[in-house]
Amino acid sequence: MSCSPSTPGAGSKGWTLRESCHGSPAVAVHDAWAPYDTYTDATHALCNAHTVREVVYVIDTAPTHVVGLADQAITAMVKIKELIGQAHDHGREPDTEAVHAHRHLLRSAAVVGKTATSARATKLERKHHALFTRLIDRWDDYQRFTTGPTIPWDNNPAEQTIRMPKLRIKVSGCLRTLSGAEEFAAIRSCTATAVRHGQNMLDVLIQAADLNPWTPTPPT
Repeated sequence: MSCSPSTPGAGSKGWTLRESCHGSPAVAVHDAWAPYDTYTDATHALCNAHTVREVVYVIDTAPTHVVGLADQAITAMVKIKELIGQAHDHGREPDTEAVHAHRHLLRSAAVVGKTATSARATKLERKHHALFTRLIDRWDDYQRFTTGPTIPWDNNPAEQTIRMPKLRIKVSGCLRTLSGAEEFAAIRSCTATAVRHGQNMLDVLIQAADLNPWTPTPPT
């Protein structure tokens, strides 16, 4: 989490909080909002949970022949998640044949869905076409979670972490001083990381106050 000047014209001068990807060697897991791709130093993985919700919208609004393809895509995405998750939970390699089979079903649904909506005759059909196209064009980013246990299927934990800072910004508009924003960002980043590592948030804050801060063990 980092600080930056608040948006000009917002009605008050101050500092706001933003998620930071600069200089990170890790994988940035996020939705398909285009500005995330401006972080060129990061490796990107797209959130599958966001896409499942988008495909559910296709099921709710598309013609019958497209609905079947969308349903096939969701079933395959969830099955791949289950196969990868179960393998990681039991400390073994995923069933490559099963994963490949469901990846084939997913990609087939995306390719046929793109063709089925290629006319883009209505605003709704254009949205469906764009989704199927993105599933194909960003295939590696959507499937990056299959390459290792450290890359999640979705970015829900990150969104949960940023929820409280975003709520504070929504209520107060911004933080009035840079030092206050930096301190708030540092505290929230520290406690969120500690909780992810199974630490007690209060104990971590006490250790920091005693000038003996907890630090995570570097991954091996």
